[in-house]
Amino acid sequence: MFKILGIDHVVLRITDRERSLGFYRDVLGLSLEREQADIRLIQLRAGRSLIDLVHGEPGSAGAPNVDHFALEIEPFDEQQLREHFTSHGVPILESGLRYGAGGEGPSIYIRDPDGNKVELKAVTAAQR
Repeated sequence: MFKILGIDHVVLRITDRERSLGFYRDVLGLSLEREQADIRLIQLRAGRSLIDLVHGEPGSAGAPNVDHFALEIEPFDEQQLREHFTSHGVPILESGLRYGAGGEGPSIYIRDPDGNKVELKAVTAAQR
């Protein structure tokens, strides 16, 4: 029905913007892709993928440090995906257009059996 092509992005919650940005940019050598100050988001290029840093409170009150990870899939047919996941008892949390490693494209969110959020993201024309 669909094929997983790889990881599009991982979203990490961070507490210290400058320390985290310094580590990922200066120590690991990732380049700044873009920043959205209004939602406290920094996106860093890691090869074909992105690592997103969201300034927040990781680990507080049981919140995980990893917000979610996104997998690139092809083909992306939202109706077929809804039918597939419904048949497995997996609800779609939300759907919409979101920015990822290949640019803006459609995606859906689901949860795994342990409650981890997984984004399934369409491969964009820029990635082909």
